[in-house]
Amino acid sequence: MRVSLKWLQEFVDIPVTVTELADRLTMAGLAVDAVEEPWREITGVVTGRVKDVARHPHADRLLVCRVDVGRGEDLAIVTGATNMREGDIVPVALEGARLVGGATIKRSKLRGIVSQGMMCAADELGVGEDHSGILILPPGTPVGVDVKEYLGLDDVILELDLTPNRGDCLSILGVAREVAAILGQPLRNPFRAEAGQPLTTDRVCVDIEDPGLCRRYVARLATNVKIGPSPLWMQRRLHAAGIRPISNVVDITNYVMLELGQPLHAFDYDTLAGGRIIVRRARPGETLVTLDRAERRLAPEMLVIADAENAVAVAGVMGGLATEVTETTTNILLESAWFDPSSIRRTSRQLGLRSEASLRFEKGVDLEGCLRAANRAMELIESTGAGEAVPGAVDQYPEKHVPRTVILRPERVGQILGTEVAANEIESILDRLGFRVRKGPDAFLVQVPSYRVDIHREIDLIEEVARLHGYDRVPETLPFGNTTPAGRRRHQALFDRIRDIMVACGLTEAITYSFLSPVAFDRLRLPTNDPLRRTLRLANPLSEDQSIMRTTLLPGLLETLVRNYQRQIPSGALFEIGRVFVPVAGEQLPEERTHLGMALMGETPRGWNQPARPLDFFYL
Repeated sequence: MRVSLKWLQEFVDIPVTVTELADRLTMAGLAVDAVEEPWREITGVVTGRVKDVARHPHADRLLVCRVDVGRGEDLAIVTGATNMREGDIVPVALEGARLVGGATIKRSKLRGIVSQGMMCAADELGVGEDHSGILILPPGTPVGVDVKEYLGLDDVILELDLTPNRGDCLSILGVAREVAAILGQPLRNPFRAEAGQPLTTDRVCVDIEDPGLCRRYVARLATNVKIGPSPLWMQRRLHAAGIRPISNVVDITNYVMLELGQPLHAFDYDTLAGGRIIVRRARPGETLVTLDRAERRLAPEMLVIADAENAVAVAGVMGGLATEVTETTTNILLESAWFDPSSIRRTSRQLGLRSEASLRFEKGVDLEGCLRAANRAMELIESTGAGEAVPGAVDQYPEKHVPRTVILRPERVGQILGTEVAANEIESILDRLGFRVRKGPDAFLVQVPSYRVDIHREIDLIEEVARLHGYDRVPETLPFGNTTPAGRRRHQALFDRIRDIMVACGLTEAITYSFLSPVAFDRLRLPTNDPLRRTLRLANPLSEDQSIMRTTLLPGLLETLVRNYQRQIPSGALFEIGRVFVPVAGEQLPEERTHLGMALMGETPRGWNQPARPLDFFYL
């Protein structure tokens, strides 16, 4: 997760240095891998107004521009770009300026005309990848100001390495909550109040057929949409986060995802059959062409978003090409939903599709944050002139969120951490992290906020206390407690004895997979009615070669010998002590039996005092 410090400061004041902030975040469990200043090299770039554009007298493909940079005297700049016009505000690198990559601008003569600087493209300032023309700044941009400061390029990026359970920190708001708690600063909410009224139009209908996989679906409508580039400040923040700007509507959905952690998707409303959204499982044999223009074959366990006729998106993973927002789009339907993490993870793996959206759904998003994210996106659509938001929202929320309450005993905190933490400090830490705490006679009743999907037990709350109290404040002590005498059980001793005998006989222990391919029994030439063919099939195998549970150890051992033989190792003697899985009629789980298997090939090593001996049936 890449976090812009300027963006973060919109939510919380940071009265410490960047280095100290990075250290304190790391000590609190949000490891900062790197602190970057992508635009540190940029110097000497100011805004300028193009006053005149003329053809170069000695070159057909060059132009000579007269540019006012607020220094009293206009500059003559020779360029090959053709996209600027008289009156445009552009970034101008003055003589001696430095750009991204370390390039230094010098006064130069091009075909007899002296160029007193350079007008910059987006990639030369590190705010995009476009090099097709000069970056045109918004109308009203003041002339002669430092571009680095004006575009917010005097920023610092924190690269966070988050643990898998902290999906709530895959957003600026989530990181801001942590920073506010760590530094003891108030958290600001820069958004307008949520509009919870129903949609005032009958143009949108949402049905959830599988509420177990989609617990909430919010849809909002925007009309008179004008597709174009997003504002420069938004493009700059997306670029800093590692996301390529595409268009204003798509960029807004990505921006809100980074800001609030809630993935959004925009459909071209006019391409949705019947104006309907149906959240359902895929039908047998159903296919969908996704935004990457690949045709995907869908499985019945996959959750899809459909209109009245066909699937139009793979829920939580990727949208469909048929409903893509394009230059001709005039109305959009915005989706903000909660999808089951396990379902999204399984679908993403089966389709071989990973996206920023699926990453967040897999870790769990805030069920209570769907409407807020949709409203925030509509606020940005209106404020940037991308379209007009239709008042209200369709909010299908079959089963409301019930906050989880966990009991926390202060004395248990001390037992686990090995140090006493005062009850009032525990209460303060949890309160700063957004938990609601009620005092009981001997314990706290802690209500977990909806965005903390990783908190389930008392030990989880103890970890939260430890993070904010400070791991470095936990004293070093020797462990204590009751011990039990070490010893092996009878079957463990038996297995160890068998291993010793096998090794003494010249065999090497192997460990093979518990999964097999159904073809393995054909290779063993077992009859079709052989009991070993009665196997337990996996519901979600990684591949067909590992789709059933083994009923014998031989296929794995033989495959190991074959793999060695194919690599010019002609001899081998292996054994394995492992479990086989025998289905039991009427039972869901199989019977697990421990077997000993041996497999040999080639011959024994030749010694100075004994000849090589075939590893055949008689040896075995």
